[in-house]
Amino acid sequence: MTGALSAQQAQSLKEFRDFADLRIAPHADSWHRAQRTPPEVVRLLADEGLLGLPVPSRYGGGGCDAVTLGLLAGELGRACSSVRSLLTVHTMVAHAVARWGDRALKETWLPRLASGETIGALAVSEPGAGSDASAVTTRLVRDGDDWIVDGHKKWITYGQSADLFLVVGQSDQGPTALLVERDTPGLRTELIEDLVGIRASMTAHVYLERCRVPGAQLLARPGLGVSHVVGAALDLGRYTVGWGCVGILDACLEASVDYASQREQFGSLIKEHQLVRRMITGMYTDARAARLLALEAGRLRDEGDPGALAATSTAKHFAATAAGRAALDAVQIHGANGCGSDYPVQRYLGDSRVMEVIEGSTQLHQVGLAEYAFQERALRRSIR
Repeated sequence: MTGALSAQQAQSLKEFRDFADLRIAPHADSWHRAQRTPPEVVRLLADEGLLGLPVPSRYGGGGCDAVTLGLLAGELGRACSSVRSLLTVHTMVAHAVARWGDRALKETWLPRLASGETIGALAVSEPGAGSDASAVTTRLVRDGDDWIVDGHKKWITYGQSADLFLVVGQSDQGPTALLVERDTPGLRTELIEDLVGIRASMTAHVYLERCRVPGAQLLARPGLGVSHVVGAALDLGRYTVGWGCVGILDACLEASVDYASQREQFGSLIKEHQLVRRMITGMYTDARAARLLALEAGRLRDEGDPGALAATSTAKHFAATAAGRAALDAVQIHGANGCGSDYPVQRYLGDSRVMEVIEGSTQLHQVGLAEYAFQERALRRSIR
């Protein structure tokens, strides 16, 4: 479906698809089983310029539009959701620096993030604080020109391998965001293994014990860590995760069509069985609908339309829930083979479960989207 794309976007999509098919998809199952993303894969993404794609060109990035970034996230999500997760968290940090960092922070970190010399991770979630970022308990205390940071972050995607953490904690002035380097004394990480999905995403605990961070590493002013810094980062993350779910839908559809076209039962290919066709029809229509919603969200983001927030939430919610349905049906179509590790649909099932939790759970989106519906209805009534 390329009709809504510009010629440049269509060309980028082809390049992203070829890259994902050749360099990522053939290895995704082995990375999933090993629960690791090899360092050379991260280097490959960096060398291809993919990690810096949305970073402004004046800092060495690609300066791409939102639709192009979404197309990349979709193709990486189709090939390997863990690798797509790297793109998501890294670009969230870069986006936060570009939007809220002062000139010195931008000049220091954006070229490194654009080149992949530095890999970023968002350190917000804690054992007792997930969707409600304002509930974090990590403490940030001023000490002269520095900050002293104490806390425990959990579920930090690529936290085991990242070089730079965007840490949010509570200061006397409210939620505050800092950039903390891995080699800061007192910072250590611990890999979390055996996740249900995105098992190669190097997700980790991040422990901060009296970490001294220079005051120059502050993003925005104290008190704006959640409402501004994290809010903007999570909105971008929600967008790329939504596109990643489009990729999972595409992967489930491709795997199911291929399998149903080869597998025989009761004397005929299972693609002739009506209930199998019903499941594939559901995947097909959901995949097309999710892509259109994601494209609309990208277009509105590029135009600076205030409706982009609602469109992004809608796209992520629909694509994530649709990916979950598609993965369940893909496993069902594969039968017993779908329950084992010889076919990728088992991986898609676990990954799709995670997608309904991260960057705003399905339930949070259901609450939020209902509020958008009430607001839009009230607006229409007011202008009659």
